[in-house]
Amino acid sequence: MINRDLIEIFIELAREKNIERSELGTIIEQLFLFIIEKETGESDNCSVIVNLDKGEIEIYVEKTIVEEVDDDHFDITLERAIELEPDLAGELKLGDTFVEVIDPARFGRRLVANARQFLNKRTREVQQQYIYEDYVQRIGEVIIGTVHQVHRENTFVNIEQTELRMPRNEQIFSERFRRGDTIRALVKSVEVTPKGPDILISRSDDLFLYKLFEMEVPEIEDGIIEIKGIARKPGERSKIIVHSVDKRIDAVGACVGMRGSRIQSVVRELNNEKIDIVNFTEKSEVFITRALSPAKPVDLYIDDDRKYCVAIFDEGGLENAVGRSGVNIHLASKLTGYTIDAYTKSEYEEVLINQKTNLESLDKITKTLSNKLAKADIVSVADYLNVKKYILTEELELNDKEISLISDAVNLFIEITHNKEEVGEVVESTEEGVELDLTNTEQNIEVVEDNSEEADSTDKEPAEEVELPDEEVVDSEEDSDANIEEKEE
Repeated sequence: MINRDLIEIFIELAREKNIERSELGTIIEQLFLFIIEKETGESDNCSVIVNLDKGEIEIYVEKTIVEEVDDDHFDITLERAIELEPDLAGELKLGDTFVEVIDPARFGRRLVANARQFLNKRTREVQQQYIYEDYVQRIGEVIIGTVHQVHRENTFVNIEQTELRMPRNEQIFSERFRRGDTIRALVKSVEVTPKGPDILISRSDDLFLYKLFEMEVPEIEDGIIEIKGIARKPGERSKIIVHSVDKRIDAVGACVGMRGSRIQSVVRELNNEKIDIVNFTEKSEVFITRALSPAKPVDLYIDDDRKYCVAIFDEGGLENAVGRSGVNIHLASKLTGYTIDAYTKSEYEEVLINQKTNLESLDKITKTLSNKLAKADIVSVADYLNVKKYILTEELELNDKEISLISDAVNLFIEITHNKEEVGEVVESTEEGVELDLTNTEQNIEVVEDNSEEADSTDKEPAEEVELPDEEVVDSEEDSDANIEEKEE
């Protein structure tokens, strides 16, 4: 038997380490097996039974009864066995297995010296296992923690005594944290490492935005409103598709909330990230138009089979459609699943001309040279403008002189075509009765500019953007949706 005080020490240590009582018994068993193995080199023939309630530990060693002992850890003489168990004197014989009971007190100071070290190691392993199992089940949940350390590549967040890691690429680029800040984040993944579980959290993941809306909008949690898709550039703009299974409930209005109360909470959490909310529809034209919000296309050319769309905008609307660094049109493409190219009317007319014009028809491009280009499916001016240089030099093996000749011919064609378009505009203007003094260049420029401004003022409709109080948030374009539906009717 072992002193009950030692058991109490184990129990107290386990309580501090938040280890369950049932797990502690296993740890103590492993402790004694570890000490036996360290002393004898083998513990396979040993077993340990721990009774925490009684404060008892029993250690048993299976030995073989032999005439002469080679290894006292495995062998025992018949005389010694009878001495230990007199009641079995008539039953024991050579070759039998004898179970010897070992008093734990024999380990003395070695037990005390090794117990705390081993127990600390095992409790650490058990804790790590608990943490791993706990957070594996919490993947996809939003947690609230306190910033513990801020490094260049990682921000470490503590929840109780658990450390979670948020890499730089999982943060919103415009955010800066300080030690002690309270933050929300999504549990993204949990991995086992030699140092313990590596718990990765994120604020830039699309699912984090979904969970924030789920917390703010009860209809989403109840399944009445579905978020069918999310496209996000963290810290700048997000677009989400919503759909209501109950026709009586406006999905966009429910996500925005009374006076924008619901969406404002999400926007504040995301460091004033702009959010566009669009209603889902199976009509690709309406869907793409909504996704391009806040810009309004003048016309759309859609190829549903290729998932490709050309969107035409007024001169002033193209910038809004593309967005800063192409964010808006990229998110619209990701949201809809269509590759979207945006042009002004004049740009698209030039593209069509370039697509229709064969390189062979240009001056200085010989039949031999055009045949070489055709091997890489470079037939039109548009094909050449979109080709990568390495295809010309490596695949087609064109030299610098040939590439320069083709480029000069294409540039000359574009320059001449552009000049022709300007001449055409002047002719149309004179036919409409606008008197131009061809000797006064400044007057001509002013008249043309005035006409273009008048055209813009009549054709261009400013994109409607829902301004929420104290927040710059783009919500949904209900008016634009209504206009589209009226056109379709």
